[in-house]
Amino acid sequence: MSPPLDLAALGACGAHQHGHFLLSSGLHSADYLQCALLLARPWQAESAGQELAAVVRSAGLTPQLVVSPALGGVVIGHEVARSLRVPSFFSERSEGRMALRRGFAVAAGTRTLVVEDVVTTGKSTREVIALLQAAGAEAVGVASIVNRSDTDKPFAPLPFLSLLELSFPTWPPEECPLCAAGGPPAVKPGSRPGPHSG
Repeated sequence: MSPPLDLAALGACGAHQHGHFLLSSGLHSADYLQCALLLARPWQAESAGQELAAVVRSAGLTPQLVVSPALGGVVIGHEVARSLRVPSFFSERSEGRMALRRGFAVAAGTRTLVVEDVVTTGKSTREVIALLQAAGAEAVGVASIVNRSDTDKPFAPLPFLSLLELSFPTWPPEECPLCAAGGPPAVKPGSRPGPHSG
């Protein structure tokens, strides 16, 4: 088992990146978290999944299913589900809306945990919660490796659990000190198109 997850561990595998980034919110930041680089190491993915599942159990949550938004949440969702010994489904955007993929269907009343890698704005997670509720499932909570939302209850009244709480400075483009310094332009590293990306 890997040592407990912390910011140093994220940096060691390249998941904590420094530069000039355009986040999906449209804000700029000098820090970006690419947890795919952590989860690319199967032993670290397994360890993070076990840690997160332990937090879920400690909170008294007893999900029957884990659902994760693609792409970021798929690996960690699978590992959490494996540790909890429940099935793992994923959802992705199709024709402008979130949908369950690969023939997955959720039965009404199923106690479901939504698992993400990093929560920043929580937009994808909220879309998954709405998808589950529309199917009649019971969303029992949300769990992620990292909470970067700057709030401990971004999905209230649902409980939210994470392994790490991190806060990095962000700025509107017109207030960005990195832009003002005349450095390289902000790059968009994530998967969701932002308001300023093509």
